[in-house]
Amino acid sequence: MLAGAGTGKTAALTARLAHLIATRRAWPSEILCVTFTNKAAREMRERVGGHIGDAVEGMPWLGTFHSIGARMLRRHAELVGLQSNYTIIDTDDQLRLLKQMIQQEELDEKRWPARQLAGLIDRWKNRGLNPGDLDAAENEAYANGQGAKFYKLYQERLKTLNACDFGDLLLHMLNIFRQHRDVLEQYQRRYKYILVDEYQDTNQVQYLWLRLLAQDRKNICVVGDDDQSIYSWRGAEVANILKFEKDFPGAAVIKLEQNYRSTPQILAAASGLIDANSERLGKTLWTELPAGEKVRVIGVWDGPEEARRVGEEIERLESEGASLDEVAILVRAQYQTREFEDRFIQIGLNYRIVGGFRFYERAEIRDALAYLRVIEQPADDLAFERIYNQPKRGLGAKTLEAMRRHARRTQLPLAAASLDLADSDELPARARNTLTGLLAQFVHWRQQSEKVTPSELLRMVIAESGYEDMLQKDRSAESAGRLENLSELARAMEEYESLTDFLEHVSLVMDNDRADDGEKLTIMTMHAAKGLEFDHVFLPGWEEGVFPSQRALDEGGLASLEEERRLAYVAITRAKRRCTIFHAANRRIYGQWTSSIPSRFIDELPEETIERETTMTGGASLWRANWTETEDPFAHVARDAPGRADKRGPGWQRALSTGYDATPKRLAEPGRSAASFAAKPRTDIAIGARVFHDKFGYGTVVDQEGNKLVIEFEKAGEKRVLDSFVKLAD
Repeated sequence: MLAGAGTGKTAALTARLAHLIATRRAWPSEILCVTFTNKAAREMRERVGGHIGDAVEGMPWLGTFHSIGARMLRRHAELVGLQSNYTIIDTDDQLRLLKQMIQQEELDEKRWPARQLAGLIDRWKNRGLNPGDLDAAENEAYANGQGAKFYKLYQERLKTLNACDFGDLLLHMLNIFRQHRDVLEQYQRRYKYILVDEYQDTNQVQYLWLRLLAQDRKNICVVGDDDQSIYSWRGAEVANILKFEKDFPGAAVIKLEQNYRSTPQILAAASGLIDANSERLGKTLWTELPAGEKVRVIGVWDGPEEARRVGEEIERLESEGASLDEVAILVRAQYQTREFEDRFIQIGLNYRIVGGFRFYERAEIRDALAYLRVIEQPADDLAFERIYNQPKRGLGAKTLEAMRRHARRTQLPLAAASLDLADSDELPARARNTLTGLLAQFVHWRQQSEKVTPSELLRMVIAESGYEDMLQKDRSAESAGRLENLSELARAMEEYESLTDFLEHVSLVMDNDRADDGEKLTIMTMHAAKGLEFDHVFLPGWEEGVFPSQRALDEGGLASLEEERRLAYVAITRAKRRCTIFHAANRRIYGQWTSSIPSRFIDELPEETIERETTMTGGASLWRANWTETEDPFAHVARDAPGRADKRGPGWQRALSTGYDATPKRLAEPGRSAASFAAKPRTDIAIGARVFHDKFGYGTVVDQEGNKLVIEFEKAGEKRVLDSFVKLAD
């Protein structure tokens, strides 16, 4: 069933399943029905139950690929060296296991991160590849030709643990089907009918698994839409649905073309756009709904004007009686949400972020803000504790506990307490040096904050702290988006004269969360919107480089362009009544104003289906037919990065111990002097006193400077310690 957007493909599949049972063509246990999500499986079970009643309870083989694969593998685990009570490990366990392997093989984990290896293994399993199947190019993808070696070690380690990851649930069964013909024939006899939803989203291992199961009876019915295949980054291959008739000669192709969702104008616009794709089977959507409004294409001057205009349009709809629950803004990338969030906070529009966090709640944004908060306020213990070991610096839980304990004893902020520890023998030398270097960096950044803009300061911090390097080495699909989010944060800061003003703005935004009740407009990515529908849809950012995404084009060429076009088709067909597309003449990208041209997708919309409007208040003369790529998002960093502990300049000790720069406005309490952050020495300890230390034992004080003691211990020798860590000996 080749089913277009809004044609009721799930309802059609459900009706077929119910019909097979109601007409007794098969018992419920003789039908394999595969979905992609647990939610879809539950919905289908409920719908089928509405048709056939309690008989649906007898359907053990209705579920996701992974749940069904796991059920099969429990029965045949011994054939792949596992026991039936095997454990399915999650991503955290997988990364921990890979890190152990990398260390054991004495590989540099910083250069070859475990997360990169995990991503490669997942990709190989999605393609149905075992370690021995990797070609030279795949093998070279990790550690200079050691990809297959580490993949094999990982699989062997999983078997030792009697465990598998999610990719194994299908790969193991595929291997069993290939190597044990009797097992395959058992399942081929069991399943009289096979039904598959969202077939266009299948990856290679799912395709091979299904094809083997269906080869005997050939009673397979798949439902999908080649024009909505938008998940290649997750391994989905649109070719699977395109070659279905070749895989199953004589297959009947039933096209579901009547759309029950959108107006004719919206459908005509979407259909005209997707016609530009060459890799498609082709269909023509139609509807009996009234013609409705044309798709509006609005050109604005820049991003802020786009957010203002969208806000005005939504307020107008609301005044006309529209429900905010029926309004959606669909963006290509998550970083685009920030501009709208800030605007809606200002005008009081209630919104929700679906499929992700609000902009300022994302982990990388909170990390960056924590750095800035410590720069602005040295006594912000919560912020310092968040980033003292982010990115990883080798400062573990014991170091943190020592910092907390000393801070409590001395009533010092955590950072100042850390300085005390770094100047003593309470911590191992490596931890002391690391803390010293980190605190020296904060001195440098605090000094620079008086000389550079807040935006420049953020770029400096992200680069010099190692945070940018951490994300660049992370080869996961999310890391690039996290860098984009940090770039957008830097862009947002350009509107503020001081770091204080910006952090105050963020506090107000973060405090603006409303109760879950009441209507809210929805902001989400186009990918997350698949399968949903709204009365009114706004599509901002339709410019070359933003949509289609420049990164997608650079990495995938023509195939990626066609997928981006399918994504545009999905976005437009989410609209039931009104669809509005925005494009801006100028964008602030990575801190640089860049002239933009409208997305090629706008030119591909049939002219008779759209209504163009331009509201550029900044002067359309600057609209240029070229889009300039800019340099790396964090290239503009100060060249005078702070030195290591052995290169610190004069006065750094005083700067750190007195709130880092002796400027009262940067201290924890208004009006509190910087010197008051220094720990007060104990009055009950003097040179010659006999003391006891939990770690070093008994000793005698031989020198004293403030709260720092030099003690000759009976067993550990001479050590520098803090007076808060010792007590007078009995």
